[in-house]
Amino acid sequence: MHKDLLFEIGLEEVPARFMPGALEQLQNKTKEIFDKNRLQYQNIESYGTPRRLTLYVTELQARQEDLVEEAKGPSKNVAFDEDGNPTKAAIGFARGKGVNIEDLVVKETQNGEYVFAQVRKEGKNTSEVLPEILKEVIFSLSFPKPMRWGDCQMRFARPIRWLLALYGEDTVPVQIEEVVAGNETYGHRFLSSGKITINKPEQYFEKLKEHYVIVDQSERREMIWQQIIELAQSQGGKVKEDRELLEEVTYLLEYPTALCGNFAENFLELPQEALITPMKEHQRYFPVWDGADGLLAKFITVRNGTEDHIDIVTAGNEKVLEARLADAKFFYEEDTKIPLSHRVEKLKNVVFQEKLGTVYDKVERIKSLSEYLSEELKLSPQAKENSLRCAYLAKADLVTSMVYEFTELQGIMGEYYARHDGEPEEVCKGIREHYMPRFSGDDIPESTVGTVVAIADKIDTIVGCFAVGIQPTGSQDPYALRRQAQGICYMIKEKELDLSLQDLISRAYNNYRQKLQLELTEEEVIQEVGSFFQQRLANIMEEEGIKYDVVNAVLASGWENGADVFRRAHALTAFKEKEEFEALLIAFTRAGNLAKKATTDNVDENYLKEEVEKKLWEQFLLVQQETAPMLQKGDYFDALVIISGLREPIDDFFNGVMVMVDDENVKNNRLALLKSISDYMGRIADLSQIVS
Repeated sequence: MHKDLLFEIGLEEVPARFMPGALEQLQNKTKEIFDKNRLQYQNIESYGTPRRLTLYVTELQARQEDLVEEAKGPSKNVAFDEDGNPTKAAIGFARGKGVNIEDLVVKETQNGEYVFAQVRKEGKNTSEVLPEILKEVIFSLSFPKPMRWGDCQMRFARPIRWLLALYGEDTVPVQIEEVVAGNETYGHRFLSSGKITINKPEQYFEKLKEHYVIVDQSERREMIWQQIIELAQSQGGKVKEDRELLEEVTYLLEYPTALCGNFAENFLELPQEALITPMKEHQRYFPVWDGADGLLAKFITVRNGTEDHIDIVTAGNEKVLEARLADAKFFYEEDTKIPLSHRVEKLKNVVFQEKLGTVYDKVERIKSLSEYLSEELKLSPQAKENSLRCAYLAKADLVTSMVYEFTELQGIMGEYYARHDGEPEEVCKGIREHYMPRFSGDDIPESTVGTVVAIADKIDTIVGCFAVGIQPTGSQDPYALRRQAQGICYMIKEKELDLSLQDLISRAYNNYRQKLQLELTEEEVIQEVGSFFQQRLANIMEEEGIKYDVVNAVLASGWENGADVFRRAHALTAFKEKEEFEALLIAFTRAGNLAKKATTDNVDENYLKEEVEKKLWEQFLLVQQETAPMLQKGDYFDALVIISGLREPIDDFFNGVMVMVDDENVKNNRLALLKSISDYMGRIADLSQIVS
């Protein structure tokens, strides 16, 4: 026997950003709780609108499964006397578990023989256990900012106003605070009035649709997008896919109707981002584009309702947007009256971080780091000059009116203002790019100037925060240090920048030390930030499908040069597929194990007594001579192929001599030989980390 379960939590409007996580939790937590309570079902789905979280379970079994547990009791020696009769311990154990003494069984365990009892717990009717289970489901949900209301003690996303709980045609009497579940719900806040009675779960979706509520978020999302596409086409334009905006709009309404509004053509003279940001970020409007990637003086938005009086709604939205765009136009015109370079001094009044000085201080440090990076990367004099100019201007737009009002435009408006001032194009582009990547999956800077200033900006923030004890903990990362470190690693990898991360960290630390009192020493910061970067490098390699043991092996051989780490990892991964790899691994494992006992790697040829050790030394010198240029250029795969040729002379060495002999000079010389070979291979990877 089975029936469908419908459970709806009626709420005040929930913020759109809470909804995806809440629905995922609702589904997953319900599965966990139902499985824990031995309730069988066919499927569990969660649905939601701003005013409701809905759980729908199909074919929920009418009764819990019986539970059979095996309980461990006293040892056999304690449970039975010498004649095999049960003792008080056995009788008490059986009574406590509700079984007959003759039903006890003796089983062998790791600790000897023990008495066990099979305890059967009969399942209850589903309708009997559902009230507490559904209550547990509600209390299992968590939200970014839960709230209390009235005299209630519980916290939830928003106040709970009603509960609907039906198991088949029967109401489940769940009670949360003063709200008791029934078989009634509510439709659209403005287009429906009064309570809606749901007699059985199957009626729920259609009945609410009749009352202007599309409960299924997937259906609602598809309706919205289809309406937007068709409306844009009817206006001779198109709308670019924007999943985040579409997701947000989906959870802002219950019954979607798209509408198209217009704004004055003269606003199109503004930079596109100055139009798009007010539309998307502030009004949740979709910009409309022409066929040549130019903006049309139109926007599309979605109302929560029908087409009734759509012209009035459209006019209202147009009026709101016009005010926003008028502000943007005013800000742009005022901002361009003052050159960007004249604004840098104002950054002395803007705090970067209370322990790390002002943004102006940060600009000075970014300039210093950009100069260092330009020299390390051997940039041309012009590229170095552009990098320093970009570093100087990079933060200046923070004190413009446009960025003050629309913070999302930092860097973007800086590019436009710099171009308006006649700055070199590389400088303008670098100002925008130095914030990249702005989020996970974002592009990295294209230009050299943008890359240099982006790395300088990010390493300055990371090192400064670590130096004053601000580090990511768990899910807390208020300064986005993980994202910034990941961004540096991606830039180093994609552009193959041969930089020493350790030297870069040290340089950034010394920039701070000149003016500020720091909590951690340089050595402590290098160690902690170094570990932080190693984790980011490992994450990127694992995302690329590189096995964890290869990741550990190459990082153990050095993490400072990030570009080199990736080259070594890819080479070792490719070489693992060749037959020679097994030979290489065995040979160097044998050598590496004894090499740990060596006190030096200086080999004295006078103490090479046996032919096999002389041959191994000669072969190793030849391998060094042949592979040294390859290691210099980063041709690690070819080097590994040649190094693997040492397998045979290493085997002959171990078969022909005993390393740990009484003669200290000979013994130490043989250990030094093995250490030399192991260390040379260690320049690519520590093979002891490889899991065969």
